[in-house]
Amino acid sequence: MANAIITARGVGLDLGGVPVLRGVDLTAALGEIVAVMGENGVGKSTLLRCLAGLHPSPRGEIDVLGGPPADLPDFWRHVVQAGDEPAWYPGLSVREHLELMEAVHQDARLTVGEALETFELTARADLAPLSLSTGQRQRLSLAMALLRPSRLLLLDEPERGLDAGFRQRLAEILRGYAAEGGTVVMATHDARLAQDAGARVITLRAAS
Repeated sequence: MANAIITARGVGLDLGGVPVLRGVDLTAALGEIVAVMGENGVGKSTLLRCLAGLHPSPRGEIDVLGGPPADLPDFWRHVVQAGDEPAWYPGLSVREHLELMEAVHQDARLTVGEALETFELTARADLAPLSLSTGQRQRLSLAMALLRPSRLLLLDEPERGLDAGFRQRLAEILRGYAAEGGTVVMATHDARLAQDAGARVITLRAAS
Protein backbone atom coordinates (compact mmCIF):
# COMPACT_ATOMS: atom_id res chain seq x y z
CA MET A 1 0.00 0.00 0.00
CA ALA A 2 1.31 3.43 -0.93
CA ASN A 3 1.89 5.74 2.05
CA ALA A 4 1.40 2.81 4.43
CA ILE A 5 1.63 3.73 8.11
CA ILE A 6 0.81 0.20 9.29
CA THR A 7 1.35 -3.11 7.53
CA ALA A 8 0.45 -6.23 9.48
CA ARG A 9 0.45 -9.66 7.85
CA GLY A 10 -0.41 -13.03 9.33
CA VAL A 11 -0.48 -11.75 12.89
CA GLY A 12 -1.08 -14.46 15.46
CA LEU A 13 -0.92 -14.60 19.23
CA ASP A 14 -1.68 -17.17 21.91
CA LEU A 15 -2.35 -16.12 25.49
CA GLY A 16 -2.09 -18.81 28.12
CA GLY A 17 -2.02 -21.43 25.38
CA VAL A 18 -5.29 -20.16 23.90
CA PRO A 19 -5.24 -18.71 20.36
CA VAL A 20 -6.48 -15.11 20.42
CA LEU A 21 -5.34 -13.93 17.00
CA ARG A 22 -4.63 -16.07 13.99
CA GLY A 23 -3.61 -14.93 10.51
CA VAL A 24 -4.79 -11.33 10.89
CA ASP A 25 -3.93 -8.85 8.13
CA LEU A 26 -4.32 -5.09 8.50
CA THR A 27 -3.06 -2.07 6.61
CA ALA A 28 -3.59 1.61 7.28
CA ALA A 29 -2.47 4.46 5.06
CA LEU A 30 -1.52 8.05 5.77
CA GLY A 31 -4.69 9.98 6.60
CA GLU A 32 -6.87 6.87 6.85
CA ILE A 33 -9.26 5.77 9.60
CA VAL A 34 -9.60 2.00 10.08
CA ALA A 35 -12.26 0.51 12.35
CA VAL A 36 -11.58 -2.99 13.72
CA MET A 37 -14.89 -4.63 14.54
CA GLY A 38 -16.10 -8.02 15.71
CA GLU A 39 -17.75 -9.75 18.63
CA ASN A 40 -16.35 -9.66 22.15
CA GLY A 41 -13.35 -11.94 22.57
CA VAL A 42 -12.15 -11.97 18.97
CA GLY A 43 -8.97 -10.08 19.85
CA LYS A 44 -9.64 -6.46 18.85
CA SER A 45 -7.89 -5.00 21.89
CA THR A 46 -5.11 -7.57 21.62
CA LEU A 47 -4.49 -6.57 18.00
CA LEU A 48 -4.16 -2.91 19.01
CA ARG A 49 -1.68 -3.88 21.72
CA CYS A 50 0.35 -5.80 19.13
CA LEU A 51 0.37 -2.72 16.89
CA ALA A 52 1.59 -0.71 19.88
CA GLY A 53 4.43 -3.12 20.60
CA LEU A 54 2.95 -4.12 23.95
CA HIS A 55 2.91 -7.87 23.25
CA PRO A 56 6.52 -9.04 22.97
CA SER A 57 6.32 -11.90 20.50
CA PRO A 58 3.33 -12.05 18.16
CA ARG A 59 3.70 -14.22 15.09
CA GLY A 60 3.70 -12.68 11.64
CA GLU A 61 4.95 -9.34 10.40
CA ILE A 62 4.08 -5.95 11.90
CA ASP A 63 5.49 -2.71 10.54
CA VAL A 64 4.43 0.60 12.09
CA LEU A 65 5.87 3.90 10.86
CA GLY A 66 8.64 2.14 9.01
CA GLY A 67 9.73 -0.45 11.54
CA PRO A 68 8.60 -2.92 14.17
CA PRO A 69 6.58 -1.35 16.99
CA ALA A 70 8.43 -1.05 20.28
CA ASP A 71 7.53 0.19 23.74
CA LEU A 72 10.22 2.88 23.58
CA PRO A 73 10.20 6.69 23.81
CA ASP A 74 11.04 7.19 20.13
CA PHE A 75 7.98 5.16 19.15
CA TRP A 76 5.63 6.93 21.57
CA ARG A 77 6.70 10.33 20.28
CA HIS A 78 4.62 9.55 17.19
CA VAL A 79 1.98 7.15 18.50
CA VAL A 80 -0.82 7.70 21.01
CA GLN A 81 -2.81 4.84 22.51
CA ALA A 82 -6.07 5.40 24.39
CA GLY A 83 -7.90 2.46 25.86
CA ASP A 84 -8.47 1.71 29.52
CA GLU A 85 -9.19 4.72 31.71
CA PRO A 86 -5.89 6.26 32.82
CA ALA A 87 -4.80 6.64 36.41
CA TRP A 88 -5.71 10.21 37.33
CA TYR A 89 -3.30 12.36 39.32
CA PRO A 90 -4.66 13.04 42.82
CA GLY A 91 -5.29 16.71 43.50
CA LEU A 92 -5.17 17.81 39.85
CA SER A 93 -8.22 19.21 38.09
CA VAL A 94 -9.38 18.47 34.56
CA ARG A 95 -7.65 21.64 33.35
CA GLU A 96 -4.44 20.76 35.19
CA HIS A 97 -4.34 17.28 33.63
CA LEU A 98 -4.49 18.92 30.21
CA GLU A 99 -1.93 21.57 31.19
CA LEU A 100 0.44 18.83 32.31
CA MET A 101 0.02 17.04 28.99
CA GLU A 102 0.66 20.31 27.14
CA ALA A 103 3.78 21.00 29.21
CA VAL A 104 5.25 17.55 28.64
CA HIS A 105 4.66 17.44 24.89
CA GLN A 106 6.03 20.21 22.70
CA ASP A 107 4.01 21.34 19.69
CA ALA A 108 0.68 20.26 21.15
CA ARG A 109 -2.06 19.85 18.56
CA LEU A 110 -4.57 21.77 20.71
CA THR A 111 -4.29 24.39 23.39
CA VAL A 112 -5.83 23.53 26.75
CA GLY A 113 -8.71 25.90 26.03
CA GLU A 114 -9.34 24.31 22.64
CA ALA A 115 -9.27 20.83 24.15
CA LEU A 116 -11.78 21.82 26.86
CA GLU A 117 -14.10 23.33 24.27
CA THR A 118 -13.73 20.55 21.70
CA PHE A 119 -14.48 17.84 24.26
CA GLU A 120 -17.22 19.84 26.02
CA LEU A 121 -15.40 20.02 29.34
CA THR A 122 -15.16 23.78 29.88
CA ALA A 123 -17.80 23.76 32.61
CA ARG A 124 -15.97 20.91 34.37
CA ALA A 125 -12.46 22.30 34.02
CA ASP A 126 -11.89 22.95 37.73
CA LEU A 127 -13.26 19.62 38.95
CA ALA A 128 -11.26 16.50 39.77
CA PRO A 129 -11.59 13.76 37.12
CA LEU A 130 -13.00 11.25 39.60
CA SER A 131 -15.92 13.61 40.29
CA LEU A 132 -16.96 13.41 36.62
CA SER A 133 -19.38 10.99 35.03
CA THR A 134 -18.04 8.01 33.08
CA GLY A 135 -18.68 9.75 29.79
CA GLN A 136 -17.00 12.96 30.92
CA ARG A 137 -13.92 11.04 32.03
CA GLN A 138 -13.84 9.32 28.66
CA ARG A 139 -13.97 12.71 26.95
CA LEU A 140 -11.06 13.86 29.14
CA SER A 141 -9.05 10.77 28.23
CA LEU A 142 -9.68 11.45 24.53
CA ALA A 143 -8.86 15.14 24.97
CA MET A 144 -5.49 14.22 26.48
CA ALA A 145 -4.82 11.84 23.57
CA LEU A 146 -5.79 14.35 20.87
CA LEU A 147 -3.91 17.23 22.51
CA ARG A 148 -0.62 15.38 22.06
CA PRO A 149 1.27 15.69 18.77
CA SER A 150 1.11 12.35 16.95
CA ARG A 151 1.01 10.61 13.61
CA LEU A 152 -0.99 7.57 14.70
CA LEU A 153 -3.89 7.11 17.10
CA LEU A 154 -4.69 3.64 18.44
CA LEU A 155 -8.10 3.85 20.13
CA ASP A 156 -9.72 0.98 22.02
CA GLU A 157 -13.51 1.47 22.15
CA PRO A 158 -13.34 5.28 22.12
CA GLU A 159 -17.15 5.38 22.23
CA ARG A 160 -17.22 3.85 25.72
CA GLY A 161 -19.54 5.88 27.96
CA LEU A 162 -20.28 8.53 25.33
CA ASP A 163 -23.83 9.56 24.45
CA ALA A 164 -25.06 9.47 20.86
CA GLY A 165 -24.55 13.20 20.36
CA PHE A 166 -20.92 13.18 21.38
CA ARG A 167 -20.24 10.05 19.36
CA GLN A 168 -21.16 12.09 16.29
CA ARG A 169 -18.85 14.84 17.50
CA LEU A 170 -16.07 12.28 18.00
CA ALA A 171 -16.47 11.14 14.40
CA GLU A 172 -15.95 14.76 13.29
CA ILE A 173 -12.85 15.08 15.50
CA LEU A 174 -11.34 11.91 14.05
CA ARG A 175 -12.08 13.01 10.49
CA GLY A 176 -10.31 16.29 11.25
CA TYR A 177 -7.28 14.44 12.63
CA ALA A 178 -7.11 12.29 9.48
CA ALA A 179 -7.52 15.34 7.24
CA GLU A 180 -4.39 16.77 8.87
CA GLY A 181 -2.48 13.63 7.84
CA GLY A 182 -2.93 11.51 10.95
CA THR A 183 -3.88 7.84 10.86
CA VAL A 184 -6.44 6.23 13.19
CA VAL A 185 -6.97 2.56 14.02
CA MET A 186 -9.82 2.03 16.45
CA ALA A 187 -11.40 -1.07 17.91
CA THR A 188 -15.10 -0.38 18.19
CA HIS A 189 -18.53 -1.96 18.55
CA ASP A 190 -20.26 1.12 17.13
CA ALA A 191 -20.94 0.71 13.42
CA ARG A 192 -22.48 4.19 13.27
CA LEU A 193 -19.32 5.76 14.65
CA ALA A 194 -17.27 3.91 12.05
CA GLN A 195 -19.62 5.06 9.28
CA ASP A 196 -19.74 8.68 10.45
CA ALA A 197 -15.94 8.77 10.71
CA GLY A 198 -15.60 7.45 7.16
CA ALA A 199 -13.64 4.46 8.41
CA ARG A 200 -12.66 1.40 6.43
CA VAL A 201 -13.99 -1.56 8.43
CA ILE A 202 -12.02 -4.72 9.16
CA THR A 203 -14.01 -7.48 10.86
CA LEU A 204 -12.16 -9.94 13.07
CA ARG A 205 -13.34 -13.52 13.52
CA ALA A 206 -12.66 -15.75 16.48
CA ALA A 207 -9.37 -17.64 16.23
CA SER A 208 -9.84 -21.39 15.99
